[in-house]
Amino acid sequence: MLYNYVRPMRGLEQLLEAFADAWNRHDVEALMSMMTDDGVFEASAGDSANGEKHEGQRAVRAAYEAVFAQYPDARWSNARHFVKGNRGVSEWTFTGTMNDGRRVEVIGCDLLTFRDGKIAVKNSFRKNRPIL
Repeated sequence: MLYNYVRPMRGLEQLLEAFADAWNRHDVEALMSMMTDDGVFEASAGDSANGEKHEGQRAVRAAYEAVFAQYPDARWSNARHFVKGNRGVSEWTFTGTMNDGRRVEVIGCDLLTFRDGKIAVKNSFRKNRPIL
């Protein structure tokens, strides 16, 4: 019985590893293939307490593309993932240089919700630090 419980968790951890790799390749197609059609991305910044919320494939894709446009050299390193039931966490160190030359380096995490083997919600958090 334990084997059946552990096996799906490892599959979702592998999904998170592939998701992190796709972020580092700036591969929007791969990212979107790992999210549900009605997926939600809650950014770490925005006008509301939850950050800016993007819902559905089109809106999430546009938000991801905007991240890569703002930080052409964006990188998420030191990734660590864990899964419990239909929830997961990815911890990472984000580095990137904005188009104007200012550099960012912060620790952050994503709180994720899974459905049918894909990511249904990606809720991002990161430390607030002055631009370097």
